[in-house]
Amino acid sequence: MEKWWNETLGELRRVTWPTKDDAIQMTKIVLVVVFAMAAFLGVVDFVFSELFRLIIS
Repeated sequence: MEKWWNETLGELRRVTWPTKDDAIQMTKIVLVVVFAMAAFLGVVDFVFSELFRLIIS
């Protein structure tokens, strides 16, 4: 277990972490894409619901 832990810490020291500004920028991009996809899927869901309601009635 100790060997695994030391190897894990060694790998984490070699990681090139993003800067704070890069992390904030990437987070903003992810949030915009998530909200855009949610809006798109909401519209598609609404359109199909209305189409099926028209077909059924």
